[in-house]
Amino acid sequence: MAKGDLGKRYDDGEDLCREGEPGDHMFVIQKGQVEVIVSHHGRETSLAVLGPGSVIGEMAIFEREPRSATVRARGEVLALTVDKKNLLRRVAEDPTLAIRLIQTLSGRARDLNQALIRQDSETSENH
Repeated sequence: MAKGDLGKRYDDGEDLCREGEPGDHMFVIQKGQVEVIVSHHGRETSLAVLGPGSVIGEMAIFEREPRSATVRARGEVLALTVDKKNLLRRVAEDPTLAIRLIQTLSGRARDLNQALIRQDSETSENH
């Protein structure tokens, strides 16, 4: 990473956050890629691979629930950490930021709906 880059550097395979941990901040991926992983019955399942510009862990800003997934660096990653206070300050400065966050969350909900429909369809075909 270039000298003077903002954010924290994560090495390949390093977790930015872990499923089940408390969270009070989100991440904005600046460089590199991260994998979003959930565990179920001791098995890890990859939900997504996300790159620069992606917002990760935003649910921790809005809910007081443990992290719902692990986010792991794929290669070297540079990520900014944003807490609720700073996010709200930035939204007050630029309200379009709130619209972009809503668009991101809406897109993820749509993707989840499509995945559930595919899973239901596959389950129905196998019975």
